[in-house]
Amino acid sequence: MKKNLDLGLLVLRLSIGVLMLLHGFGKFAGLGFIKGMLAEAGLPGFIAYGVYLGEIVAPLLMIVGFRARLASVVYIVNVLVAIFLVHAADIFTFNQHGGWGIELLGLYLFGAIALFFTGAGRHAVSSANVWD
Repeated sequence: MKKNLDLGLLVLRLSIGVLMLLHGFGKFAGLGFIKGMLAEAGLPGFIAYGVYLGEIVAPLLMIVGFRARLASVVYIVNVLVAIFLVHAADIFTFNQHGGWGIELLGLYLFGAIALFFTGAGRHAVSSANVWD
């Protein structure tokens, strides 16, 4: 069977992009709970607006394949903040089915890291820039 790296990268971009985008739509209801968590951690509340970059803008850019590597960096930072701000206690745990306590965030994180190293592939809006 012939390998198709570019189609695989498209599937990866769509998978982690659409899933995070759907997750980000819930943030349109408000960022109060995120601002509260930031305040508890001693961080300024305006950082909460970064969730729109990491969960709406970056996934959209990844989906269409425009500056996907740069979008992956924003996405990675967003996931790391979520892990350490909200799920730090779960990093070294297992869930009720024996999986990693933060396996969904792990999939988001490692998928975005893979896209950072590979780029968007040929099935993208832009593929000529170093950040694609």
